Amino acid sequence: MRGDRRRVGVVGLGKQALEDHLPGVLAADGVELVAVCDEAEDIVREQQYKLRVAGYTDFEDMFRTEQLDLVVVCVPHNVGRRVIEAAARHQVHVLKEKPFATTLTEAQELAALCERAGIQLMVTLQRRFNPIYTSFTQLADQIGTPFVVQAAYTVHITDPSDGWRGDTAAAGGGCIIDMGYHLIDMILWYFGLPDRVHAEISVSARPDRSYDAEDTALIHFSYDSGLYGSLLLSRFIGPKTEQIQLVGNKGIVRLERGRIQRLTNGGEVVESLAREQAWPSAATSQINYFCHVLDGERPNLSGPQENIAHLSFIASCYQSARSHAPVNPKDLL
Repeated sequence: MRGDRRRVGVVGLGKQALEDHLPGVLAADGVELVAVCDEAEDIVREQQYKLRVAGYTDFEDMFRTEQLDLVVVCVPHNVGRRVIEAAARHQVHVLKEKPFATTLTEAQELAALCERAGIQLMVTLQRRFNPIYTSFTQLADQIGTPFVVQAAYTVHITDPSDGWRGDTAAAGGGCIIDMGYHLIDMILWYFGLPDRVHAEISVSARPDRSYDAEDTALIHFSYDSGLYGSLLLSRFIGPKTEQIQLVGNKGIVRLERGRIQRLTNGGEVVESLAREQAWPSAATSQINYFCHVLDGERPNLSGPQENIAHLSFIASCYQSARSHAPVNPKDLL
């Protein structure tokens, strides 16, 4: 760390960076935005002027020129590895927009790289910094023995073939590895890695378009404890929905974006907690928390080793979809 504030660069100036990560860095304590980078020169110029920071179209140039302490990486999935490798060579810590990697093998290799380089890497999983989501386990303790989980994350994208997200070579997959990463994180966070995963996927939402990254997936998962559930992910099914419902023998916990409720088994609301304006503060909390990790004051709950489990779940989904048979993600580790 140089001086009192860590010097931060942001690589990738897409929607996620402009609406989430840049405001989060600017509002966070103990950090200073000094550089932005994107391959689109016009976007770099615009943000350079607006933020009064250095601008680059080549992240290698940025790492060579700027004395960075931390880099926020929000690039197409297949570019992430090269940016992490460059950061490791320059001893720069990494806050990586999900997913951690495009394959389980890549995740294991990047985890080893970060360990050898002595850098911290944390994957951006904003829900872990939102009190609505952290309240889940407290309410779950009040519904007796849980036995079934129903989860869904859907949004309507008119053309799933549009951009790099429709191309498996660039994205590593479709809705499972991209938007689904958040709900997969929550399933692993709340319940652990399942013992069985059975997935079916679709690339049929727009038969008039050509793309190979799945637009929809239905994933069944189960545990030896008896808990089982389903997860629906889609980049085509509207309206936008995000929810997890856990059913126990003494009640239900229903978690939606911005609200969590405990209900009776008959559906009557026992208690409810809502939070407005949550996402900007979650992005800032994420940066502040990562700084505490770098100072040795907090554990890295979303580091490389933890995200290997996420990629094993994702890999088991794709393997199951190909074989039409259940897969144990623990066998892939």
